[in-house]
Amino acid sequence: MSYIAPIAEQSFVLETIANLPALAMLAGFDHASSDLANSVLEEAGKLAAGVFAPLNRSGDVEGARWSLDGVILPAGFREAYATFVAHGWNSLAADPDHGGQGLPFILSVAVQEQLSSANMAFALCTILTQGAISAIQAHGSDEQKQLYLPKLVSGEWTGTMNLTEPQAGSDVGAIRSVATPAGDGSYRITGSKIFISWGDHDVADNIVHLVLARLPGAPAGSKGLSLFLVPKYLPDADGAPGQRNGVRCVSIEHKLGIHASPTCTMSFGEEDDACVGWRIGPEQGGMRAMFTMMNHARISIGLQGVAIAERAYQGALAFARERIQSVAAGGDGTPVAIIAHPDVRRMLMTALLQKS
Repeated sequence: MSYIAPIAEQSFVLETIANLPALAMLAGFDHASSDLANSVLEEAGKLAAGVFAPLNRSGDVEGARWSLDGVILPAGFREAYATFVAHGWNSLAADPDHGGQGLPFILSVAVQEQLSSANMAFALCTILTQGAISAIQAHGSDEQKQLYLPKLVSGEWTGTMNLTEPQAGSDVGAIRSVATPAGDGSYRITGSKIFISWGDHDVADNIVHLVLARLPGAPAGSKGLSLFLVPKYLPDADGAPGQRNGVRCVSIEHKLGIHASPTCTMSFGEEDDACVGWRIGPEQGGMRAMFTMMNHARISIGLQGVAIAERAYQGALAFARERIQSVAAGGDGTPVAIIAHPDVRRMLMTALLQKS
C-alpha cells in the first residue's frame, strides 16, 4: 500500500493550531517561516513515501535478526537510514550549538508523523534518539554534551531507553541493575533490561544507551535510582567508536506489525565482559533525568496513534475506491465501487473525523 503525506492538513494545523507564525517571532525561530515549514513537509513527505514506506511490508516480513555479532536489520534499512542522516532529518529541532537546525519542535513532530505513518518500525529509532538528546541536553555534563550530542543530533549514533527489567515491569522501583564506581569517574554496570526498542542494530556506527541503575547502598525504590550513559562502543581519544563495551543484545522479542524494529533483551557486564558507563546528573537523580526522555517519548507515542490512523484511513479510502461490490441504491443495476454506498461513505467520514 502506498502512502501520501497529508501535507495540506499538517500545514493547516501548524498555521492555525500550533500558531507557527507566532513561534517564528520568538528569538531563535525567526527563520521558521510558513514557506520554510511547507518546504520541510514536502521534502519529508517525499522521503517518507519514496524511501521508508516501500520498506514497511518487506521489513515486517523479513524482520530484525539476532546474531552473535549483533542484530541485523532487514534489507534496505541501512541504506534508508543513511539517506535519513545524510539529509539532516534527525537534527530539525536540535540545538544549533550541537549541529541542530534550531527549528520549532512542532515542525519536527509533523515530520515524525509522516515517518511513523510510512514505517512505524523505522520511526521508533528516531523517537528514541531524539529523547536521548533531550535527556543529555538537560542533565548531561559539558563533556558528555560535547562528546555525544553532535553524533546523536546528526543521527550518526542512535539512542535507547533502558528501564524495564524481567522482575520490574511497571514497577520501576524494583530495578536491580547495579552501577559500581570504578574510581576514575566511570562506573561498572551489571544487570539486564527487557523490551529495549532498537537496543541493537547495524544501521549506525554507535548506540548510546541511557540506563537506570542503582548505586551500592542506594535507597530502595525509585528514589534510589541513578541514570547512566552506556555506549555500545567506547569513544576513543578522537571521539570515534573504539573498543566494544560489555553491553549486548541476547534476544529479540516478536511483536505484531513491527518485526523490523528490534525490541531487545539487553545484558550488561556479564562474566568478564566489563560494561563501562558514566553517570548523567546527580546520584539518585535518575528518575528526574529519565523523565525528560520519557516525556519526550510520550508525545511521540501519542503521535503514533495519529500516524497509524492516517495510514489506515488512506488504505481504507483506496480500497473503497477500488472494490466493486453490489449495486448503488437507485442505480441502474450495475455493480459500483463500495465508496458509492452511503454506509461506507459514513464510515469513511467517521474515520476521517476521528483521525483528525
